[in-house]
Amino acid sequence: MSLIVMKFGGSSVGTTERMQRVARRIVENRDAGHKVVVVVSAMGDTTDDLIDKTRELNPNPPAREMDMLLTTGEQISVALLSMTIHALGREAVSMTGWQAGILTEALHGKARITDIQPERIHAALNDGGVVIVAGFQGMTDTGEITTLGRGGSDTTAVALAAAIEADVCEIFTDVDGIYSTDPRVVKNARKLDEISYDEMLELANLGAAVLHPRAVEYAKQYNVKLVVRSSFNHNEGTTVKEEAVMEQGIVVSGIAFDKDVVRISILGVEDVPGVLAGVFGALADGGINVDIIVQSGVMEGKADFSFTIGSGDRDKAMAIIEGNRDHVPYRETTSEDGLVKVSIVGAGMVSNPGVAAKMFRVMAETGVSIKMVSTSEIKTSCVIEAGPLQEVVRALHTAYGLDTAGQVFVGGPSERR
Repeated sequence: MSLIVMKFGGSSVGTTERMQRVARRIVENRDAGHKVVVVVSAMGDTTDDLIDKTRELNPNPPAREMDMLLTTGEQISVALLSMTIHALGREAVSMTGWQAGILTEALHGKARITDIQPERIHAALNDGGVVIVAGFQGMTDTGEITTLGRGGSDTTAVALAAAIEADVCEIFTDVDGIYSTDPRVVKNARKLDEISYDEMLELANLGAAVLHPRAVEYAKQYNVKLVVRSSFNHNEGTTVKEEAVMEQGIVVSGIAFDKDVVRISILGVEDVPGVLAGVFGALADGGINVDIIVQSGVMEGKADFSFTIGSGDRDKAMAIIEGNRDHVPYRETTSEDGLVKVSIVGAGMVSNPGVAAKMFRVMAETGVSIKMVSTSEIKTSCVIEAGPLQEVVRALHTAYGLDTAGQVFVGGPSERR
């Protein structure tokens, strides 16, 4: 007998028929003698519908009240799923995040989990029932309800698996597993049997939507065995673990891309110590995540540098830079949108020279100019214009030997809640 955490996203429980299919799958594990904890997202478009209703009433709602509202979506899901399991003649109990003992920091909208006190979960499991926990939510030590932000249900599932020392955490979604790239762009993308935490974390941070980076961070930190698989079939999924077996001749495991990229340039900055600290410290204080940073050469004591951020942060970032101009003088600032970041990821890159050079060569042959480059031991990222994105991804996929004949992809957009 093993202890299993199963997480189901919104599309997996989006209709009555799908809810019943999920319930039968849970019961299969329970009847096989396993203890089962389930984490569920809000059904289908419930969260989007709630947000739309909010905008009709208040375009700038208080963050606390938004958390109070949005957590109801998951509560509907867990109650309905528990009722469905009861209809199959099995015991189940639904719990909100706070009933499950999930404690968070006091930050509405994107709180981080600080502790999990799973005594109530263990008691329910010992009584022989299935425990169904609402994802995406928790509570502060003062009793305030919070939400965990994007990917919150994935994070809930992995954090719970670590807290109760589960044997495996299975993330059920609308795809068969983790692919070498988005199979909607490359039809013969290959499904990976396994991938390392580090590779998956890079892919998730670089735009791959199947798992949220925070969930992968938890899995790596607490060595949680993580499996991504489809809720619509029983096919084997992809296992995320500490060390993955590298396929013969395959150096790059996956190709990710991020369409949400803006480049900001600050020109004519004094080349003195503390300049970069002043700019990026102010941006960090404003909650803006900066990605690639490039500084050009110095001429006449002045330097230019550029960096990338998410497109939604552009106006805020420009305002922060302008507001900091007395401390960090500059000649002018510019911003450029219509950009994407394309990245190759693979644990084998560290010991195989020429991997990045091949990427640059493929892009040159595709007629693409590279605007910015960032590298680490297991990834290389290039910022390019958005137009040729799909052509570039397909060319890179072929160049690194990732194409596979006869690959069948079934699924839609990956869930992120």
